[in-house]
Amino acid sequence: MQFTSVDLERVESTWQQFVPSASLQNADPRSFRFDWRSEELETASFVDYRLSAQVHSRAEPQDQLLVCRVDAPDARVWSGRASLDAETVWMSDGTEVEARWDRSARVRAIVFDHQAAQSRARQITGDDRRELRTTGLAPHSVMDSQRWERMFAYLDQSLRDGIADDLLVAELERHALMITLSAFPTTFSESLRRPAQRAGAPGAVRRALAYIDANAHLAITIDDVAAASYISTRGLQYAFRRALDITPADALRRARLDGAHRDLRNGRGRSVGEVARRWGFSNSSRFASAYREAYGMTPALPST
Repeated sequence: MQFTSVDLERVESTWQQFVPSASLQNADPRSFRFDWRSEELETASFVDYRLSAQVHSRAEPQDQLLVCRVDAPDARVWSGRASLDAETVWMSDGTEVEARWDRSARVRAIVFDHQAAQSRARQITGDDRRELRTTGLAPHSVMDSQRWERMFAYLDQSLRDGIADDLLVAELERHALMITLSAFPTTFSESLRRPAQRAGAPGAVRRALAYIDANAHLAITIDDVAAASYISTRGLQYAFRRALDITPADALRRARLDGAHRDLRNGRGRSVGEVARRWGFSNSSRFASAYREAYGMTPALPST
């Protein structure tokens, strides 16, 4: 959905379709302009709008995870008596958050259905009893905030490109949720920040992960991983998806990135390119992009 309006009531009613608790207070209609864009995913909504006016807004999401960034030079964001950094994203699953700006702002948000997000987090971690709750409004770190911003930009461009395939849309939503849950403090933070969850995984998956850990520096293939796990390649793909919600190729790529990260951090190599090739990355630009996505920084050896 995309439109431009100068109707204050339309703005509030549109935003309330996504966050029923949202309200605009003390908005000045004399300088009012609203440019709205939203996209529906599988169980989440993508929102990006610009609002020109003196505005005081309030949101207290229910049955949702609201992840939001208010971008304005004079923006102030707070919850109760606690001020939030107006230059970074925040997340709430029920805590009231307010924002104020005097001229114009760009507001970017992803609204996840809480139950669907909880089910996916349980599936990925193997913890079927844990309730999903936020334990803080701000990201873990500046790097986590930047990683979320890059994810939002990628999601934005992908949706602008007009993706119509339901499987691709579902994968985009899964990616957005995992970046969000890993960036913010929640009851799943500890589980998500561990290496791949092995305890609750089938034996074939645990064997595959152990083989990947021991041999990621070698030119192994997914067929090799499957053979070492005593399962067919197709069966291994299915087992990984069911147990971890990733593919064996994802796990191998993560292990190689972790290995390259350790070597770079410890200065084991003459150049970034040499370390990348050692861990199976022949394309330096793709390696740099994947490294920044994983660690929030450009790959580099320690300065001497």
